Amino acid sequence: MEEHEFFLSEPINLVVGKVLSLMGVNVRHGDKIVPDHMILMLLVGLIIIVFAVYLRRRLSVDRPGAAQHMIESLVEALRQQQESIIGHHDYKRYLPFLGTLGLFILISNLIGLIPYFQSPTANTNLTFGCAIIAFLYYHWQGIRKQGLWHYLKHFAGPIWWLAPLMIPIEIISHFSRILSLGVRLFANIYGEDMVIAVFAFLFPLLLPLPLMFLAVFTSVLQAFVFVLLTIIYLAGVVAEEH
Repeated sequence: MEEHEFFLSEPINLVVGKVLSLMGVNVRHGDKIVPDHMILMLLVGLIIIVFAVYLRRRLSVDRPGAAQHMIESLVEALRQQQESIIGHHDYKRYLPFLGTLGLFILISNLIGLIPYFQSPTANTNLTFGCAIIAFLYYHWQGIRKQGLWHYLKHFAGPIWWLAPLMIPIEIISHFSRILSLGVRLFANIYGEDMVIAVFAFLFPLLLPLPLMFLAVFTSVLQAFVFVLLTIIYLAGVVAEEH
């Protein structure tokens, strides 16, 4: 099925092209400078920023609103998940990153359910970008926790003479996590978008709505799985016995 261009793509690329032309950059008319998934990614980021500013101004201890209740419930659920997997000593320092990552993926998944919009997570550039960020983050936290030398030593395994075997296995295992995170998220969101688009074309009045409710569940589930796996990877590199 042919993928339709995002309706904001043409005007945004036109403006960007004119700005670049004024700066002396040679841009041909009709060139797609900013791809659709990049525009949608920036839009999701803008939505999060605006919502955060809106919520911050309305935070209240005595009379919390519906939005505050929702965010507090999500934060509490994430906190309990982290505490049960990572432990109560370290989980707080990872909460802002994991919460932001999960919220970004969740909104990116859900925005494709809005008519004329697309899910940026239905593009491998974004899903693998999120996977690489999670990969770099948990390695960096492992180095911060244990020190570079002690962190690298675990790649050699518990017995020194097994190091030539263990090091390649560990390296392949860690890099395969990027593939696992990126492909899983992309395949599920792209698949659900295609199914909804096909059924909306064939049965515009009957089936799309129930499928969209199912897609909401899938979108939430995929954001949860991505964050949960990142928590598990974090727990593996910051554990005291590691």
